[in-house]
Order: sequence, then C-alpha cells, then structure tokens
Amino acid sequence: MTTYPHTAALMKRGTDFLGCETAILCGAMSWVSERNLVAAISNAGGFGVIACGAMTPELLDTEIAATKALTTKPFGVNLITMHPALFDLIAVCRKHGVTHVVLAGGIPPKGSVEAIKADDSGIKVICFAPTLALAKKLLRSGADALVIEGMEAGGHIGPVSTSVLAQEILPALASEHLIFVAGGIGRGEAIASYLEMGAAGVQLGTRFACATESIAHPDFKKAFFRASAREAIASVQVDPRLPVIPVRALKNKGTEEFTTKQREVAALLDAGEVDMGEAQLQIEHFWAGALRRAVIEGDVENGSVMAGQSVGMVTKEEPAAEIIAELMAQAEAALAR
Repeated sequence: MTTYPHTAALMKRGTDFLGCETAILCGAMSWVSERNLVAAISNAGGFGVIACGAMTPELLDTEIAATKALTTKPFGVNLITMHPALFDLIAVCRKHGVTHVVLAGGIPPKGSVEAIKADDSGIKVICFAPTLALAKKLLRSGADALVIEGMEAGGHIGPVSTSVLAQEILPALASEHLIFVAGGIGRGEAIASYLEMGAAGVQLGTRFACATESIAHPDFKKAFFRASAREAIASVQVDPRLPVIPVRALKNKGTEEFTTKQREVAALLDAGEVDMGEAQLQIEHFWAGALRRAVIEGDVENGSVMAGQSVGMVTKEEPAAEIIAELMAQAEAALAR
C-alpha cells in the first residue's frame, strides 16, 4: 500500500474530522455527485458528498440509502440553504445517521444548524465562507468547519480568487479551526501549498466530474476533455435588482439562454408577479434543468456544462481511486522536496 507521510501529517486534522483516509472532499455537483461517484470516492479514501440540489425529501431518502448500500465509509450530504423543504431534508439526513451536512448557497437560515445538531446528533456542519467576516460569523453560529471556495470553481461562484481567499482566511483562522480550500485545484502541488498554509484539506469537483464512476453522459465528459481553462466562463448578471450568484460553465448556447431567462424573471419581478425569493428559485430551477440536459442527456450545446477553470487539466476518464492517488503522489513529492 502506498503511503504519503508528509501529506498525511498535514491532512491529519481533516481526516480525523471527516473520518476518512484522505482529506479530499468531492464538491457537490448536481446530477453528478450521486450514489455511484460518492461511494467510489469514499471507498477510495476520499470524502464523497451527495448533491441534494433540488431533490425532494423522498428522493434524498432514496439516494442516501442507495449510497449506503455501495459504501460503508463516511460521506456527506450537501443541502442548498434556500431549498423550501430544507428542514425536511435535514430530518432525512438525521434519520440515516449522515455524519456530515454541508450547507451551501448562502447564510444558513435561522434554526437550521440547531436542527442538524439537535439531541446531540453528533452530525458535523460544514459551511461555505466567501469572506473572513462571514467565516467568523459562521463559526460563531455553530459551523464545525468551513470551505473557502474561489471564483475559479465550477458551478455557483463568489467574486474572489482561491489564492486571495486562502491568504486572507487561513492565517487568521486555520490554527484553531478546520478550513478546506476549493476552487481551481487540479494538481497535488496546489494541494500541498494550501496544506502548508494551514488548510485541513481541499475540495475538488471538476477533476472528479469525468471519473469512470461518474454517470455523466459521454458527450458531457468529452466537452471537458476538449476544453481549456479560458473556456470555463462566469455567467453575467443582467439586472442589478435581481441578485444572481454567477455560475461558471463552458461557453455555449445555454450560456446565452440564461441571459434571456434573467430578463424574463426580472420582468416578472417588476410586474409584481413574483417576489424576490420566488425569482431566485426560478433561476435555481433553470440551472437545475439546464445542468440535467448536459449531464444526463448529453446536450452540451443547450445545457449547462458547469466546469471550473481546472477543466484544462481533465484530459481522460479514469477511476476516482486513480485520481486521488495521483493527487496524493503529486502533493507528497512537492512536500518532500
């Protein structure tokens, strides 16, 4: 068995917290991070995370049970904070004894962290922090660990690069708190550098999207293999009155359709036909549908091919275990120099 002593030592806080061998989380990618990929990553020593996305509580219940049938290793569940059935989804996670819940998409609503931890459930809460101030607030509010994700990531993104977030947040918080770094990570050398800065581990999505175990359509994977970093672009906000979190994806006709969709929703907002919460939900539902067209149906022209800027480093389909082994070997070589 290959060992990575330098990397393992720096990841120890992360692996102890996650309960796995390697402090590499798989980012929750809707339609991609489901039972097969999640189980494969956890079985390979990493930490798989189910992307609940727009699932109903019944669908999440089925997905967790199916994942548990494929792995006995720990895995997490990513819940979107604006989901209208958030508290029902939390109940499903508690029912199944999920060890870690990741809250994404905004500040956790009042009572949600408490609901996850009620009755000393032992469930760990991981939140996303786009700024140092918010990171401190989330830790005070009960988050057990944070993910700081830069704008290089795929899917929903913030405005600041990973390298800047790491420089702002790790020196301030990493000695006393568990911070995982995400966004644009494609090689182990980058992992090594963030570990040396104090990170407890990292999160990657784009590298795992084309794993052998990923159910993504062959045409979706081929789009990744063809793409360069500069082709993964962020969506444009059309109307400042409609706060839309930018999404990074490969440029195609679907990118243009999103601009049209924003105009439609903004018009409904102006007419008083929807409130802001409903407007944002309509945008989220658009992305869920567009992503499904690309991932499941293979429509890479009209669907949303969400990808981070590390997409240029994804050149072939390979098992999740090999991806993790390669990343660890690269990190170990960098740390041993």
